[in-house]
Amino acid sequence: MSFEVSAQAYDRFMGRYSEPLADLFAQASGAEPGHRALDVGCGPGALTARLVERLGAAQVAAVDPVPAFVDATAARCPGSLVRRGDVSLLPFDDAAYDLVLGQLVVQFMPDPVAGLREMARVAGPGGTIGACVWDHAGDSGPVSAFWGAVRALEPDVHGEAGLPGTAKDDLPRLAEAAGLRVTSAERLTVRVRHESFEDWWEPYTLGVGPAGAHVASCRGDTAERLREECRRRLPDEPFDVHATAWSILARA
Repeated sequence: MSFEVSAQAYDRFMGRYSEPLADLFAQASGAEPGHRALDVGCGPGALTARLVERLGAAQVAAVDPVPAFVDATAARCPGSLVRRGDVSLLPFDDAAYDLVLGQLVVQFMPDPVAGLREMARVAGPGGTIGACVWDHAGDSGPVSAFWGAVRALEPDVHGEAGLPGTAKDDLPRLAEAAGLRVTSAERLTVRVRHESFEDWWEPYTLGVGPAGAHVASCRGDTAERLREECRRRLPDEPFDVHATAWSILARA
């Protein structure tokens, strides 16, 4: 699995879903003028940009380990502090921000409990920690049709359903294990229109994330068989994909 890809590749693959999700998550976070906010694992800046709209660039910071994403976010959000750094060892002081948010990042942390605890350190007493993760375990995430097709051809492949945070009660459980008090838990659902099957399929060939890595690993005619199984499972074009994420807000 790799996120060492261009910001353009990420946007074509996951950005089509994470952009509208960022609208919902920013609203759910309660971000309002006067808050200082940090976007943890910012990617190319979908959530960062929404926070800038709400709070102003000088009140928003972002961090990501991928240089291309750091550059893209800095270009998208001039005036914000954007750093390259480990999302599990944040390069920020204690209690530096009122809101510390992670969109689609907890599931990829080496230790999600430690990662949430680190987010709480930067939020400090009275600060808010927020996270959201696609519902991969419940098969209502944006790549559910893809992984369903994979399992039909390769039953031993589990896809992203086992990643932490992807099941209904995962995020509250992880937050509580980190010593946090969950103040709200919501389902956030977006709808994305795909004009054609090719519009849906082509980004899977860009090598982004677990799904892209799986396609890249296919040998012989496996990729073509997978492509056709995906086509068989999807509606006639154009079609909409409804994608749901679990989200929480918590306090230390």
